[in-house]
Amino acid sequence: MEGIFMKGIILHGGAGTRLRPLTFSGPKQLIPVANKPISQYVLEDLRDSGIREIAIILGNIYPEKVINHYGDGSRFGVKITYIHQGEPKGIAHAVGLCKEFVAGDDFIVYLGDNLIQHGIKKYLDEFQNGEYDGYILLKEVEDPTRFGVAKFDEGGNLIDVIEKPKQPPSNYAVIGIYFFKPVVFDVIKELKPSWRGEYEITDTIRLMMQKGYKVGYSIIDGWWFDTGKKDDILQVNSIILDERIKREIKGETINSRIDGRVTIGEGSKIINSTVRGPCIIGRNCIIEDSYIGPYTSIGDNTRIIRSSIEFSIVLEKVTIEGIDRLEESLIGENAKLIKASKRNAIKLNIGDYSEVIL
Repeated sequence: MEGIFMKGIILHGGAGTRLRPLTFSGPKQLIPVANKPISQYVLEDLRDSGIREIAIILGNIYPEKVINHYGDGSRFGVKITYIHQGEPKGIAHAVGLCKEFVAGDDFIVYLGDNLIQHGIKKYLDEFQNGEYDGYILLKEVEDPTRFGVAKFDEGGNLIDVIEKPKQPPSNYAVIGIYFFKPVVFDVIKELKPSWRGEYEITDTIRLMMQKGYKVGYSIIDGWWFDTGKKDDILQVNSIILDERIKREIKGETINSRIDGRVTIGEGSKIINSTVRGPCIIGRNCIIEDSYIGPYTSIGDNTRIIRSSIEFSIVLEKVTIEGIDRLEESLIGENAKLIKASKRNAIKLNIGDYSEVIL
């Protein structure tokens, strides 16, 4: 697809406090689902919609890991510019840093931890064809008090957006994808920090409407996830494995049973084990005398011996040995889970903010 005359901005900051301890060693947007970082799905959605110039806004949690993964963007078919925000001062503040990058073009702001089922292309076309100054995407949710919420008049026109209201005017949450014309930069200059000390994108949208700018909306089809918590990430992992994984076995299987849609990377060995899809196993893994159940993603260079795992995400370079049943778990890079003997005693060496449920 040829590039279009529009730019993309991926927000890659934020503290990720709800995902500690994983976010002590890297930004939350690099946590993989189905062995691919969450923000890479975002970048590929922008690219597949025809956008070729993308800015990534970096926070202060290991921004070098983001740069190491994406580089100049050429291996993904895009051109990437990096902009350092540092301390999280709000989405509108991050957008305001991008005026020089945008250089007068229309643009999309896409939070790097948001995933939607069917992509943005349809809504990009609606934004451009409707000659809007701003355009937001909405999704009906059970608990709108956790989000920015849309308010409508009796005719269904958008008249306000309210951040985390105690009494929501609707059940329609503003999801983390926004379309803007460059006039938004003039509006951002007039913002004041909110009670939490941030420059809010909801305040930006409200001020645009108050100034008479044309702001439209769509209620999106399909699922949407703001992957801010462990349970969200496990659920997205299961959905993406279910919808997108194919049977592709590049590794070696020895006296093992591989059922259903399973991807096994090059250099991996599955020995005396059962693997049931949907499931993905990375490169150079050893799975021996084990059961890998559905909805499990296992990162590269991981060893799993005499263990049973399902509905879990295991990152790279992990060792799991002698664990009878592991489920609904998110295991960080270089972790070791080893049952050393048949005694019931448990030995732990875990970091701050870890959670162990036995």
